[in-house]
Amino acid sequence: MNLKKLKIISVFGCFLLAFLTHFLYDWFPNIMFSIFFPVNESIWEHMKMLYSTILLYEFIEYIILKVKNIKINNFLLASFTSAILSIPIYLIMFLPIFYKIGENMIITLTIMLITIIIVQIINYKLINYKELHLNILTIICIIITYIGIGVLTYYPPETDLFFDSKNEKYGVNKYVI
Repeated sequence: MNLKKLKIISVFGCFLLAFLTHFLYDWFPNIMFSIFFPVNESIWEHMKMLYSTILLYEFIEYIILKVKNIKINNFLLASFTSAILSIPIYLIMFLPIFYKIGENMIITLTIMLITIIIVQIINYKLINYKELHLNILTIICIIITYIGIGVLTYYPPETDLFFDSKNEKYGVNKYVI
């Protein structure tokens, strides 16, 4: 198996893993899972799910790459970059449609799949690029991003992006009165 085939498999792996990560907080409601996985049905929480799913799958992929002895460069940077870029890429496609026609599961899942394809292409390009030696900086960026995600989970701004219309709340437990 080569890297290109693995990246194609990664598209479907990430897509399927997203279904699992969507429910992890419901199954295991605790502070750790609230930071990594969606706590409600808001658009923001689904972006958090996409980000965490990609990073989680990249960890699985790293193990496969090591077992298969496939040479890679910039793995952490590629993983973080693809995960963080998934958020604006998804939102750029999703929000205009959402505001025009509302929630549609088929469209939402299609946009998510397209987003994963795009970020896996970016990931593939970064992994094949010359070694940049940015692992420490990348780890710091991942930690800072999750601190920001945690803050926004517990103290979300009261905007459409953070509103869960199904449960009429923001974040973990900030209900609309």
